[in-house]
Amino acid sequence: MHSEHSTNNIGLVLYVDETTGSDESGSGVQTAPFKTAVAAVAMIAGMPAEKQATFKIQLKKAGGDEYAEITASALKKAKKAHELNLKKAKKLAEQAAKDSEQAAAKLAEEQRKLDESKKIVLTEDASLPAAKQIKIQAAVNNRNTRVKVFGWVNRLRVQGKDMMFIVLRDGTGFLQCVLTNRLCHTYDALTLTLESTVALYGELKEVPEGKTAPGGHELIVDFWEVVSKAPGGDDAVTNILNSESDPSIKYQQRHLVIRGDTASSVLKVRARVMRAFREHFDSAGYNEVTPPCMVQTQVEGGSTLFAFNYYGENAYLTQSSQLYLETCLPSLGAVYTMNESYRAEKSNTRRHLSEFTHCEAEIPFISFNDLLDGIESMVKDVVNRVWSEPTTRAMIEELNPGFKPVNDEPFLRMRYEDAIKWLNERGIKREEDGKDFEFGDDIPESPERFMTDTIGKPILLTHFPGPIKSFYMPPTEEDPRVTESVDLLMPGVGEIVGGSMRNWNYDSLMEAYKRE
Repeated sequence: MHSEHSTNNIGLVLYVDETTGSDESGSGVQTAPFKTAVAAVAMIAGMPAEKQATFKIQLKKAGGDEYAEITASALKKAKKAHELNLKKAKKLAEQAAKDSEQAAAKLAEEQRKLDESKKIVLTEDASLPAAKQIKIQAAVNNRNTRVKVFGWVNRLRVQGKDMMFIVLRDGTGFLQCVLTNRLCHTYDALTLTLESTVALYGELKEVPEGKTAPGGHELIVDFWEVVSKAPGGDDAVTNILNSESDPSIKYQQRHLVIRGDTASSVLKVRARVMRAFREHFDSAGYNEVTPPCMVQTQVEGGSTLFAFNYYGENAYLTQSSQLYLETCLPSLGAVYTMNESYRAEKSNTRRHLSEFTHCEAEIPFISFNDLLDGIESMVKDVVNRVWSEPTTRAMIEELNPGFKPVNDEPFLRMRYEDAIKWLNERGIKREEDGKDFEFGDDIPESPERFMTDTIGKPILLTHFPGPIKSFYMPPTEEDPRVTESVDLLMPGVGEIVGGSMRNWNYDSLMEAYKRE
C-alpha cells in the first residue's frame, strides 16, 4: 500500500514530490506528498527512535514521472539541512526569550520611573518676578522678561533624560520652549502627548548664535503645568491623522486637521483676505450689509436651490445676495456683502461648492468701463494689502512658493468674440463634436484656462452673448447680440470674478421675464 505509510518489505514510506508536493499542507502520503526531503526528514526526526529506522523516503524529482528511493547523498544533505534548521529555530527561540525578558525589564523600569515621577511635585519659585501673561505673537517685544504662555503642544522632542523641547502653538504663532532637569522628570512630563494644553512659565531669550527657532527666541522654562492632557496611544492625534489616513477620516476629524500647519495657515490667509476686501470697500465709501441667507426667491435658477420648510412655507438657502443689495442702493449708495451662498450642484470639480463665502457688490450710476476699472482696482488693492503684511506674506510664500502679486500693468481686456477667434486660430476644438467654436457657445473651463495660461496675464473677458448669460444683463447699444458682462480670468486659477451692468429698463426686463 504505497499510497499510505506502509509496512511492506521496504518499511514505512514517506513520499516527496518536488513538483506538486507541499511542505505546509502535505503529510507524506502518496496523495499528499511533501515538496522537499527536508520536510520528510523533519517528520521522521520527530518520531520515536525505534520507528525512525523503519521509514524510507521515496522521491520524485522535478519533472520526473516515477518515485525512486532517495539517494544516500541526497538524504545526507537533507539531514544536514534539517539540523541547520533546528539550530536556527533554537537560536530564534533563545533570541525571542531574550527580547521578551528585555521588554519586560524595560516595561518594569518605565513603570518604576512613572511611580517615582508621581512623587515629584513642581512649585513656582516665589522669589522670581511675577510672570506676565502674553500671546506668542507678542514674544519678540518681551524678550528677557519672565512670561506665562498658554497653548497646545504642537511638537515634542525629548533629548536625554534631563532635557525636552516643546514647540507651543497658541493660534498667534509658535514658540520653542526648553525644559530641563526636574521639569522633565514629573509624571506629566513623562506622559505628555501632542495637542495637550499647557501653561509654561519662564524667561524669553534670544536663541544662541547658530541656532534657530520660530521668531528667533525660546522660552527657558522654570515652571509649567498641564491644563488638559490629550489622548495618547491608539487615540493619539498622530494615529488618527497621518499621511496614510483615508480622506473620509480627515473630513470627519476636520477639527483636528485644521490644527496642522498648512490648514491653519490657509485659514489665517483667508481671514486676512476677507479683511482686505472690507478695507478696500470701506476706503471706497461702500456700506457693508448682511442680507438674509433664508429666502423665498431664486437668483441663479431653480435646479440649484436648497429647499426647506419654513413654518409651513417653501423657502430656500440663498444662491446670491445680489437682489437684496440692489434694493439697498437708493438708501445706502454703493454696498457690498461678505455672505454665504449655497448652490445645490453635486459636483467634484474645484469650481463648484455647495456652500461658499460670496463677496458681492452693487454700485449705482456707473458705466461699463467704470465697472471694469472697479474690478481691476479691487483685485490689485486686495492682493497688495495682503501681500504687504509680512506675517501673511510669509505664509503665502510657504503655501504657494513662487507666487507673485499682480503688478501695475493693466489687465488685458478681450471681448468674447475675440476669445472665440483666438481658440479657433490655435486649433482648440469643442470637446463634444471636435468642431470649431462658434459665436454663442459657452466656452468650457479647459479651453478658457488654456487661453488664460497661454496669454499669461489677467483677462477681463467681456461682452458675452445674451442667451448664455443671466436675463438681467443688458444688451449693448452697438451690438444687441451681446451684453455688458464680464468675467475676470486669472492665469493658473481661472475665473475669479463675474459681473455685469444691470438692466434697469422696465419694458426690457418684462420681456426678459417672459423669455425666461
